[in-house]
Amino acid sequence: MYRHQLLDCHSRIKPYVHRTPVLTSRLLNEMAGAKLFFKCENFQRMGAYKMRGATNAILLLSDKERANGVVTHSSGNFAQALSLAAQSLNVKAHIVMPSNAPEVKKVAVSQYGGNIVVCEPTIEAREAKAYKIAKETGATFIHPSNDSNVIIGQGTAAMELLEDYPGLDYIFAPIGGGGLIAGTALAAHYFGDNCKVVGGEPYEADDAYRSFHSGRIESNLTTNTIADGLKTVLGDKTFPIIKKYVHDIIRVTEEEIITAMRLIWERLKIVVEPSSAVALAALIREKENYHDQQIGIIISGGNVDLNQLPF
Repeated sequence: MYRHQLLDCHSRIKPYVHRTPVLTSRLLNEMAGAKLFFKCENFQRMGAYKMRGATNAILLLSDKERANGVVTHSSGNFAQALSLAAQSLNVKAHIVMPSNAPEVKKVAVSQYGGNIVVCEPTIEAREAKAYKIAKETGATFIHPSNDSNVIIGQGTAAMELLEDYPGLDYIFAPIGGGGLIAGTALAAHYFGDNCKVVGGEPYEADDAYRSFHSGRIESNLTTNTIADGLKTVLGDKTFPIIKKYVHDIIRVTEEEIITAMRLIWERLKIVVEPSSAVALAALIREKENYHDQQIGIIISGGNVDLNQLPF
């Protein structure tokens, strides 16, 4: 089932998304003791992989549903992704954003035509406001990660990576709500050659790590991380896929995230946000376990506030 869904999705969204490049670095290979292949979704439309899932979700709506618009709640990248995908398909998008969302992301949502509705910075407030808008307007709610069509869309990044480099032993990806890692794990299972998927997660928002080991969805005890895109928790759609198809999850410190982010900026010469650096940080932390392997790393996005750089 998933195999056909991934193939159909890739064909469906192709006119609306970029096939992003894969970069390598001899110095980063030497540092990691492995061959690294960075799938650069920071070059995706709106600057992150989330354009894939948002586009797929809207394309699968009926004409009537599209006429009524879509709504989501997001602090950043999915807000931008759904806004741009909706604009591309002539659909109205209502975007519930917490009051503490990065200003650079609010500006981008407006520029992509999203109708921003500000709420208190709690998940309860976000969900309540989104539900209210859906009820009043008839808009279809699309969850940033815990949505089957979104998950399949996010998996197309890893599909492309495996088309370019079919011999990968592992793919590393960051974990927030779990949409990217779930989609990546499905792609690796169906299109890789015994390719395993490893997640990277901040210690400061490690619900996925604890869920992975307890067997039930855990909540975040803290969200005090620079990786603002990874503060969300797993859902009932993402978690079963993660449990079944993800090989391991590695936690990293804030210092390790900043160091990895700086390495990517310096060595690959590209702009990435802190959440994107978590996957490389996870690999470096346990590099002795991946010596001489061929490893794909999903660079999830590049929407960073240049006024808030950690270095």
